[in-house]
Amino acid sequence: MRLTYTIVFTLIGLALCLFNATGHDPHNAFLFMFSVPIWFVELFGDIHRVSVMAMYVLTVLSYAVIGAICDYLIVKLYRKRQA
Repeated sequence: MRLTYTIVFTLIGLALCLFNATGHDPHNAFLFMFSVPIWFVELFGDIHRVSVMAMYVLTVLSYAVIGAICDYLIVKLYRKRQA
């Protein structure tokens, strides 16, 4: 199985976190818009009580999982067409 989308989505998550960590996103707008774990933290808790490093790790992991799901669905669709 090719992991094309998993790798690409993981790199997107890494780029998002690096963009925020380097200070180019001073108001955290991009991180809050595109990080799925931060959406849940904002819904159910206080964002100021959560470690920034934990949010970075969870963001990269969530993007990797989304990419893996895309890879899985594409392989499943490809195999269905071959049968």
